[in-house]
Amino acid sequence: MSGNPPFRFRYFFETVEAMNIVNEARVFKLYGELEQWIAPDLVHCESIATRSSLHNWHIMPHLHHGLFQILYLEHGRARITLDDTRRDMAGGQVLLVPQRFIHGFQFEHGAQGHVITIAYPLLSRIAHHLGEELAGLGAPSQHTLGDDADSRLTHSMFTALAIEYRQRAAQRHGRIEALLTAILIWASRQTLQLQPTQLAGRSNQHFAQFELLIEEKYTGHHPVGYYAGRIGITSAHLNTIARGLSGKSALQLIHERVLLEAKRNLAYTSMTVSVVSYALGFGDPAYFTRFFKRHIGLAPKDFRAQAGALMGQ
Repeated sequence: MSGNPPFRFRYFFETVEAMNIVNEARVFKLYGELEQWIAPDLVHCESIATRSSLHNWHIMPHLHHGLFQILYLEHGRARITLDDTRRDMAGGQVLLVPQRFIHGFQFEHGAQGHVITIAYPLLSRIAHHLGEELAGLGAPSQHTLGDDADSRLTHSMFTALAIEYRQRAAQRHGRIEALLTAILIWASRQTLQLQPTQLAGRSNQHFAQFELLIEEKYTGHHPVGYYAGRIGITSAHLNTIARGLSGKSALQLIHERVLLEAKRNLAYTSMTVSVVSYALGFGDPAYFTRFFKRHIGLAPKDFRAQAGALMGQ
């Protein structure tokens, strides 16, 4: 196959190219843009219509490195693609998308709302100032603003942030950061309410460390003991924490990350199964195929065909 990649893959490759740029400095690329975004305040805010209306209200699946996004759909509806899943989004809902998660949107024409993009140095600074972990920042999550006072306040903060971002008033950066902090605290509280079990604060910190280590080391196929040792706890303790906060064992979470990347590569790139297996640290493509089929229920080639059919709908 020669020339440009297929349309559905185009923005995946554009964003992967941007991943190499991000490591140099605070330089990022937003969806569909050929030029980099050099962000002195490490945040970008725009309406849903600003970008979506240029693409017939359809944002193709793509990913970002070094960027965390918050989408507040104030009015209208949307169909969301998150890696290999699809879900609906209605007015009054908020979606959080961390870096490296493939996401796309089919908005209803005329949809209204805000898209906030935050560089991770700013996100880390906010968490550091709070002095505790913000829940729900490691995986995509969707929340609903209701009619209660807290929801009305959060809605007003999105509006205030959009206004503040557009103007150049004194202490602009400080107010933007304060509004972002309040929004993130609201989202964190929503996540905590959904978790069936809350362990001690130190256990939450251990789990956050585990998630970061998985992200860094999942292609190394390390045993649970390796991760536990890096955190400074036993394997049994790590499993207890993982089951308490996620309902899954530590090994399941490691395997899920490997499988997520495998599904992304199969669905959004033209890499062969062998190349995918080697990229994920498997020494034998046949073993990778057995591993994938055992967990997903489909061989990699069959999964790719199914994913292609779904994205073509």
